[in-house]
Amino acid sequence: MNLHEYQSKQLMSRYGLPLLKGRLCYTPGEAEAAYDSLGTPVVVVKAQVHAGGRGKAGGVKLAKSAEEARQVAEKILGMTLVTPQTGAQGKLVRKVYAEAGCNIGKEFYLSLLVDRARRCIAIIASTEGGMEIEKVAHDTPDKILKVFVDPRTGLQSFQSMQLLQKLGLELSKSTAFYELLSRLYLMFMENDLALIEINPLVLTKEGSFVILDAKCAVDDNALFRRPHLRELMDYDEQDPKDLRASKAGLSYVALDGNIGCMVNGAGLAMATMDIIKMFGGNPANFLDVGGGASKETVTEAFKILLSDDQVKGILVNIFGGIMKCDVIASGVVEAARELGVKVPLVVRLQGTNVDLGKKILAESGLKIIPADTMDDAARKVVNAVGA
Repeated sequence: MNLHEYQSKQLMSRYGLPLLKGRLCYTPGEAEAAYDSLGTPVVVVKAQVHAGGRGKAGGVKLAKSAEEARQVAEKILGMTLVTPQTGAQGKLVRKVYAEAGCNIGKEFYLSLLVDRARRCIAIIASTEGGMEIEKVAHDTPDKILKVFVDPRTGLQSFQSMQLLQKLGLELSKSTAFYELLSRLYLMFMENDLALIEINPLVLTKEGSFVILDAKCAVDDNALFRRPHLRELMDYDEQDPKDLRASKAGLSYVALDGNIGCMVNGAGLAMATMDIIKMFGGNPANFLDVGGGASKETVTEAFKILLSDDQVKGILVNIFGGIMKCDVIASGVVEAARELGVKVPLVVRLQGTNVDLGKKILAESGLKIIPADTMDDAARKVVNAVGA
C-alpha cells in the first residue's frame, strides 16, 4: 500500500525527522491561506498522487506570493497528471500539499527497502538527488551507493560513516547523518514498510538536513497489525478492480491482454499466464481465488473479470485440492447465469471431485468450453478470442 507524500511526512514527524512545515489543501483558497500561514518567501505546491515524476509532468510549482499559490493550485487541482508511473491514462489530482521553501545547498537521493535475496534492509544513496534514480542507475551505476543492514543487528554507526564519506559529506555532519538514518531505519522496521524513498534529501546552505520529498510503501501483508496505516489507504488512488478484489480476499493484478484468467494458487496462475502467451494470446490479469474459494468468491471473481472491457474471453483453470472441483463448477455455472457471460468461457478442472465438476458443467446448458489439459485450455481460449 502506497502513502501520499503528506502521509509519509506525517509518519516521519512521529520519529522526529527533519521536515518543513506544510499543509494539505483541497481548494485554491486553502493553498492561498497556506502561503500566508507558512511564512516563507517561497512555497512549493505539489500534487498528491501515487506516482513519481510529478515535477516534470507539471504537478509541482513554486509560488512567491499568496495570489500565486492560489493560481498554481487552480492549475494543478483537477488536472490529469501523466507520468511514466501512471501510464497514459494518468491520475486525477484531488489535493495538493503546500510546503515551505528552504535554501538548498546540495541534493541527495536516499531510500530504504527490503532486499529479499540478501534477507536484509538495503539503504541506497546517491549524490544525484532530484534525478530519476532508474536513469542514474542505468547511465552512471557507480553513483548508486548501497549499504546492507542485517535486521538482527540493526544499523551500525560505521555503515552510516561509509555512506557519509562516499556521498562526499563533511565529517562534521556524521552525527546528524547517523541520527537521520537511525530514525528512518526505526520507522521502517516499526511500521513494516516495504519502501522509504526520499528524493531529494537536502543539505541546506545553513548546514541542516531536510527531507524535501518522500514516499512510503507499506507491506500489504502486515496491514492487519498496522491499523494506523490501514486507515491511510486512499481508495481514489486505487484501480476499482484492485480495490474490489482486495475486499473480496482475492489476489488480482490487471494486465494489458484480452484473456481473463481465474485460477487457484499463485504458481498455477503464473503458469496459466505463461501458457496463454506460449499459444499466442495475452492474459488480461493475474487472479488467484485461493485454496478455499466459495461460490460467492467465484461469482465476485467473474464480476471483476467482466468489469474489464478489454476481456474478450475467460479461462478458468482449477486444480482441486482443498477446494473441490464440484464447488468451483457450481460457482462458475451460477456466476455465468447470474451475470450473463457473453464472452467465450473455457474451463479446465483437475483434482478432487473432478468428474462431478465436469458433469455439472456439461449439464448446465451454458456455452462452456471444457478442456482437459492446460495446453488444451490455452489453445481453445486463444482460438476463441481470435488472438
